[in-house]
Parts: sequence; structure tokens; C-alpha cells
Amino acid sequence: MSVETQDLAISFTTLGGLMIVGLAAQWLGQKSSIPRVSLLIGMGILAGPSGADLVSGVAQQVFPWISHITLALVGFLLGGKLHLRFLRQQGRAILSSSLWITLVTWLCVTLVCGLLTGDWPLALLFGAVATATDPAATQDVINESGKENLFTDRLLGIVSLDDVWGLLIFSLSVSLAGFMLSTGPGAALIGLWELFGALLLGVVLGLPVAWLTARSSDGEPLLIEALGAVLLCVGLAETLAVSYLLSCIVMGAVVTNAARHHNRPFHAIKQIEWPFMMLFFILAGASLDIGAVAQLGALGVAYIVARILGRLLGGIFCSRRQHWPLSEGAALGSALLPQAGVAIGIALIGSQAFPAYADPLLTTAIAGTVIFELIGPPLTRRSLR
Repeated sequence: MSVETQDLAISFTTLGGLMIVGLAAQWLGQKSSIPRVSLLIGMGILAGPSGADLVSGVAQQVFPWISHITLALVGFLLGGKLHLRFLRQQGRAILSSSLWITLVTWLCVTLVCGLLTGDWPLALLFGAVATATDPAATQDVINESGKENLFTDRLLGIVSLDDVWGLLIFSLSVSLAGFMLSTGPGAALIGLWELFGALLLGVVLGLPVAWLTARSSDGEPLLIEALGAVLLCVGLAETLAVSYLLSCIVMGAVVTNAARHHNRPFHAIKQIEWPFMMLFFILAGASLDIGAVAQLGALGVAYIVARILGRLLGGIFCSRRQHWPLSEGAALGSALLPQAGVAIGIALIGSQAFPAYADPLLTTAIAGTVIFELIGPPLTRRSLR
């Protein structure tokens, strides 16, 4: 057996085994109160260099393209939420509240981490990571509680938009960080191109995809069309040196507003999203260096405390602004603490854009996600009471 064939056999065997392990983690999560995201990351840690070191070689080879595909799918699905009818249904109060809570969280974490480290580009990225939430965990807790009232309606509306604002703020943060780190005269133009070039690419690709959607039937043809569009968007964005995440969000927004059957491509993508997410979480855990977590010290603690503070302050600020009860604002902030894959994805893209920040950014994001996935759902449950 040649070396190339042997490497290929090891890669496929490892990926297949990880998916079976991920299925077991999902089953265990359903039978216990431990979030499945935390279980998947934990299994990745056990299989990675910090544990038995079974998958480190494969993780280095396949994690980059799996993470790109996974995050592109997530971006496209989040863009699909920006249908004008949905935004009108949420109302101006929900739209402004979700945006303000996201901005306050970003600002709070950025200021705390920036004052602690003096490294403002890194602080901007930490602030962007902190804005991500876990809509699925929040929805699960609400369904489990059986409550359906004005507070749960507001919470669901805000959490459904949180990650969209978070990804948009992350794109802006990356451009600002790049501008602050660059000394060349063209830094501002590069940052503007990353933002507006991504917007333009999303529109240019979204219009023909929306036109094709009306002419494709449900099932395999539509799945091929939607997946092909997402992969094409990633490839062109990388070629043009623009944000593929922002391009996918914009493309999803264009498709959901311009397509005749606007839900079809998003339903098709949802059918294949979870297997990629499963591998993404396991390989993210396998990339985590436990020793680096211990070395974070004050920075890691500051990030976690600042994110909690930012959520609470954001909820209270919105309650005052919208004339809601103050206790409802505090409950709203604590209910938005769960985090999942988008936070890790943001950290991963940030670490790829700024390799010098890879260790603190990715390590803090993964460790923070595990902590917030463990403490977040119980706090959401308490807020509902």
C-alpha cells in the first residue's frame, strides 16, 4: 500500500469513526442534561493531542475545509432569516433590542479585554466572539418549559437575530483589526474591499440562485443547487480576498427575499448541516490545547465575566429603552448566555486571518463555549421562571 493510499484510508476511517462517536454523543445528550455541543467538544479533546492523540494528523488535514463548509452553510442559513416579512413580524422593538444587546456585549468585552491586554485588535476579535449565541439551546429550553408568553416571544425573536448581527459585527471587527495592525497606506482600502466586496459578491450570486430556485423541484436537484451556490460563494470569496461568511449571509438574504419559493433552498441545506457541524465540534475540540487554557488565566476569566456583564447590561439597557420591566431586561440578558458553533467559527476565521492570535482566540472561544453551554441553559430556564 502506497503512503498516499494509506493516508487516505486513515482519513476516511477517522472521519467515519468520528461521525459514529458524534452520534453516540448526540444520544447521550438526549438522555442527560449535558449539552451535545459540550459532549462533542469533550470527545474531540479526548481524541486530540491533549488526550489520546488519535486524530491530530487528520484534524490538521481536514479541519480547515470542514470548518469553511460548515460556517458557509451556517452563514447562508442565517441570511435566510432576513426575510422582510419576518423582520416586520418581529417588530421594531425586537430588531432594535437584538442589535443593541449585541452591540453592548461587543463593546463591553472589547473594552475589558483591551484595557487588560493593551492589544486592541485582539480585543475587537474577542468582542466579536462574545456576540454569538445558541438559538437551538434557547429554543429547547423554552419548549421544555412549556411556557408561551410575551417574554418567550421576545426572547425567541432576539435570539433568532443575534447571530446575524454578531457575524456582521465580526466582519467589521476583522476589517478594523486589520487596519490597526497594518501600516501600509492601502490598509483602509483593503478593509473596505473586504466588506463591500463581500456584499457585492453575495448580491451577484444571490440573484441567479433565487431565479433558479423557482425552477427547481424539491429534493436532490434543489439540494445540489443550494450546496453548489454556497461552495461557489466560498471559492469566489477566497479568490477575491473578501469575507466568505458575509458573502454567504448576503446571498442567503437575497435568495430569501427574491425567490418565489424562498424556504426551499434553506430546508435543503438544513438536511446536510448537522453532519458537518458534528465533525466541526469534534475537530475543534481536538485542536484545543488544554495547557493553553491553563495559561490564559486572567484573560480567560475576564472574557467570561465581561460577556456575562455585557449580556446583563444589554438586556437592562433595552428594558429601559423599550419601557419593559427592569427585571425582564436582566432575565433577558441571562437567557442569552448559551453559546455554540458560531462562536467557535468566528474565532477560527479570526485565527486564520491573524495567525499570531490563533492560540488565545481559539482556546478562549472553545473553553468559553463549553462553559456557557453548561451554565447557559440552566440560567435560561431560571429566567423563564
